[in-house]
Amino acid sequence: MRRTLLGGLLLIAAAFFTVLMGGWLDLELDAVAVLGIAAGAVVALVPDATVARRLTGFALGVVVTVVGYYVRAALTPDTSMGRAVFAALVIALCVGVTLASVGRLPLWSTLLGAAAFTGAFESTYSSAPPRVVDLSIGGLTTLALCVAVGFVAAGIAGSTRSERHSDHRADQAASTDEHREPVK
Repeated sequence: MRRTLLGGLLLIAAAFFTVLMGGWLDLELDAVAVLGIAAGAVVALVPDATVARRLTGFALGVVVTVVGYYVRAALTPDTSMGRAVFAALVIALCVGVTLASVGRLPLWSTLLGAAAFTGAFESTYSSAPPRVVDLSIGGLTTLALCVAVGFVAAGIAGSTRSERHSDHRADQAASTDEHREPVK
């Protein structure tokens, strides 16, 4: 319970200061802050695979979504059918990334990356589809900053948990060793 409180307080402070600093520096992080920080925290906190695999899956999910937006802008009409093709393409690419990695990259992390970039970028894209290349770079950097803040904040809270958990396991192992009879 204390760990959740500590992690929550760190994430609250991270969100507050990220938006505040973004405003002071005119970075326009407001619309993406909660999405990015929460996504970064999820990648840090879900103990499904190694940190490198979770981050790689997330990053590749973002990359395939950017590719999906480029395909959408170049080849599909701005209709329900075009948006449906975009959604199916992005999900298919996320599944393909996971299959190509032979399951080493978790599907959830690629889907989270795709969802995070789509959530952060869709309204920007809708306002100017022909400028997708220029606008996607700004969207990527804004999202990356917020994801990094959430990942670090949650990682700090999670590292204290991991250290305590491994200390507890070491204590249990030592206790078990003390109660064993010597081998003759």
